[in-house]
Formats: sequence, structure tokens, C-alpha cells
Amino acid sequence: MIRRLHVGPRLSEAAIAHGVIHLAGQVPENQPEADISTQTREVLGHVDRLLAECGSDKSRLLSVQIFLADIRDIAAMNAVWDAWVVPGATPPRATVQATLADPRWRIEVVVTALQREEPAR
Repeated sequence: MIRRLHVGPRLSEAAIAHGVIHLAGQVPENQPEADISTQTREVLGHVDRLLAECGSDKSRLLSVQIFLADIRDIAAMNAVWDAWVVPGATPPRATVQATLADPRWRIEVVVTALQREEPAR
């Protein structure tokens, strides 16, 4: 069974199958013209919110893909990332430069994570 959250005509924000959560690419919706640090904080906030809705959190990340409009932003993005990610639970990650759908966006993040295990009854 597949459970989808925030289903729209083009995409769902999340899909869960067999305890694995797949998030759509998260982008800076509220501050699309901000600097990379601000956009990164916003995007990671979206990730936190969606993972919580799916019954998970950032300690259960399986993999992360980060797309930067300008790879020269990597140091500033990494500073925000390093403060956000759980020490000892850093996921495999790829970071690449890409042309993003909105030219104001500096970052897009795609996450795969595990749901928390349900307590035994």
C-alpha cells in the first residue's frame, strides 16, 4: 500500500511505502529571493515538517540529494546543514549544481527516510 500526503495535480509532497518515506523536492516557497543560508533553513524546515507528518524525523534519513543553482553556495549551505543534521546520523548525500525550475531558488532538497517503528503492543 502507498500512502500519499499533500496530493496535488502534478505531484505529492510525500509518499510512504513499506516504511520508506520519499519526499518531493523541497524548495524555498516563502523566501524565494533570500540568500542561500535563509533558503536552506527554510527548505530544511519543510523537510522537518513533512517527516514529522510521515512519522519520522531527520535522525532516520536514508539519503539526501541537494541541488544548488550555484555550486559556489556550497560552503554557506553546508554551514546550515551541519547545524541541522543529527551528529552520528548523517545520511549518504549528493550535492550538485543544477538549473532549478524557478530562477530565484538557490536550493532544492530531495529526501528519503524511514518511518519510526511502531511500539510493540
